[in-house]
Order: sequence, then C-alpha cells, then structure tokens
Amino acid sequence: MPHDARFGLGIFAHGIQDMMHLMWWGILIGMVAVGLIDRVPREFVIGIIGRKQNSQGLLRAVAAGVLLDLCNHGVLMVGAKLYERGVSLGQVFAFLIASPWNSLSLTIIIGVLMGWGWMLVFLIASLVIALLTGLIVERLERAGRVRPNPNRIDLPDDFHVWREARAGLRATQFDTAFFRDVARRSLTASRMVLRWLFLGVVLAALIQATVPTDVFATWFGATVFGLFTTLVAATIIEVCSEGSVPIAADLMTRAQAPGNAFTFLMAGAATDYTEILVLKEVTGRLRAALLLPLLTVPQVVAIGWALNVAG
Repeated sequence: MPHDARFGLGIFAHGIQDMMHLMWWGILIGMVAVGLIDRVPREFVIGIIGRKQNSQGLLRAVAAGVLLDLCNHGVLMVGAKLYERGVSLGQVFAFLIASPWNSLSLTIIIGVLMGWGWMLVFLIASLVIALLTGLIVERLERAGRVRPNPNRIDLPDDFHVWREARAGLRATQFDTAFFRDVARRSLTASRMVLRWLFLGVVLAALIQATVPTDVFATWFGATVFGLFTTLVAATIIEVCSEGSVPIAADLMTRAQAPGNAFTFLMAGAATDYTEILVLKEVTGRLRAALLLPLLTVPQVVAIGWALNVAG
C-alpha cells in the first residue's frame, strides 16, 4: 500500500510496519526471557529479587530493570511473569518504571542525542521515581490498602539461592528437548501480553495517521501548558522506547524543554494503556493496575516542571 493512500490508510499501514520493525527484537527477547523464567522455580525468583519486601529488594528490582536491555514492550512480558513467580507488586512497579528507556543501549543514545549531563539527570530522576513508587506500594500493602501478591511464597531460612542454582544447573541438560520446552513456554506465556501489545500498536498507528509527529517539537514548549500537553500526548500515543528517545530529543533541542523531554520518556511508561491492561489481567485487579499512573504521574510532572525551570 503506498504511503499516500487515501483516508490515511497508507500512513496507518506504514506506521504498524515501522513500529514492528522497531519492536520485534524486544518482543522476541522478551518472549525468550519469559520462557526461561517460566522454568525457574518461584523460590529462585524470590531469592534473587529479595526474600523480604524492603528497600534492598526494591533496589534489586530497579537494578534488574536498568540492566535488562529490552524495550518497554519486551520488559512488560518479563514484569508480568515476575508477578506470576511471586514478586511483590511494589517490586514489579519499580522494575517496570526503571526499565522502559533505562536499558544500557537507550541510555547511551540519550547521552549522544541530548548530552551526557542531561542523560545522568534523567537517569537519576527516573530511578528516584521507581524507588519511591515501590516504597509507597509496599507501605500500602503493609497497611492493608493493597492486596499482597497471592503467588508469593515464604522461603525457608536454610534456602541459599546460588547453592541451589548451581545444583539445578548441573542437573539440567541443555539439549533439543530443553530448547523446545523454552520455545513452547515462550509462546504460551506471552499470549496474554501480545494481545494487548498488538492492540496498542493498532491504536498508535491510528493516532499517527491523524496527528503529525512534528507537533511535539513545535507546539510543546517549556511552559506549564506545554508540559500538560506533552503528558496528554505521551498518554494517548503508544510509542516504543526506541521511538520515544528521538522525539524526546526533539523536545530537548528544538522546543528547548528538557522537562517535557523527561515527561515524554517517563509518562509513556507511567500511563501506557497497554501496561495498565496487562497489569490488570495479571493481578486480576483494575485498582492495582491504576496505582501505577496515580503514583508516578505527579512525580513525573513535578520533576518535569523543575527541569524546565532549571533548564
């Protein structure tokens, strides 16, 4: 279909194609990671992330989110599987908030496009939001306002992660049957996430067919109104993390709005409707899923406003 086909159908079709070209590797790696995690007993997941729901466990979840080099769609699959393996809701939130653009490769791209100083500021600010959100959720859980993860289990005192992991690895045969089992688990465990993911791609392509991309750089200045419209745009338009970085760089360079750039990067994760729908299905509770935007958006807006004033 030609790009200039009538009724915006060409833009719609090419939008889906472009997004899938950006996302396919993250989706594929996410599916493989889900298949591997599905083979790991819950005890190991709890032991690695943290057997206690405290700041140390949240720090491990944030570190995992930063180091796992996936796009926001691939990492969503991993976050959903971690919840099924027994990780607390606060740790899952911290993992997801730290993950979408904080992969090592995208962090380097931000430094190249926006400057290493701003990259460091964005990184620290996003990690603060991830930790604060996780701490708030876990405090609400201890107060009885948030239901604990029903999949979570208590580990015996004599359980040692690395000792048990070495024994499990020695007993595992990495043969054809192993890889077939991982592939089967990858497909079955990812179906729920893929359904909402592809819905998000279709909706994003519809927006692209009606809203020109360059409005981000020309209409959203370093004002309160510009910050608000950036938040609304990031909420409506589903942009993969690879696609959000160049748009955020445009907001930084041409619109001279560093706070808007940070808001666009973070609000895409905090208000992503695909993420909320997946969390709702995984947890079985819409209220738990809505905690993600309710807790993170005020922090994102406050830091975005401060960056605009300082920038």
